[in-house]
Amino acid sequence: MAGVVVLRLYLAGEGPNSTTARLNLERLLAGVDHAGYSLEVVDCLRDPLRALEQGVLVTPTLVRVEPEPVVTIIGTLRDSRGVMDMLGLARAVGAAAAEGARHDGP
Repeated sequence: MAGVVVLRLYLAGEGPNSTTARLNLERLLAGVDHAGYSLEVVDCLRDPLRALEQGVLVTPTLVRVEPEPVVTIIGTLRDSRGVMDMLGLARAVGAAAAEGARHDGP
C-alpha cells in the first residue's frame, strides 16, 4: 500500500448506531499499522454544515477520502472483513489470525 489511507467517520453524537460504529472501527483499526492511516471523526450534531457540504446525509458513515476512488460505507461497520477490504487496509498478521480464529469456529 503506497501512502496513507485517510478516513473520516461521520457520527451523530453518542447515539447507539454511532457508538457501535465507532467501537467497531476502533476494533478494526487496532490491528492496522497506525502509520498506514489517519482518522478524523466528525460529529454531525456539532457540525451539521460540514456533513452536508461533504454530501453525508446518513450516520454513521465512514468515508475513505484517500487514496482515490473515494469509498463510502454506511452503517455500524460490523462486517469487519468487508470493511477492511473496501478500505484497502492491511491488517497485522497476528490480528487477522486472531479474528479468523474467532469467526471460523463452529
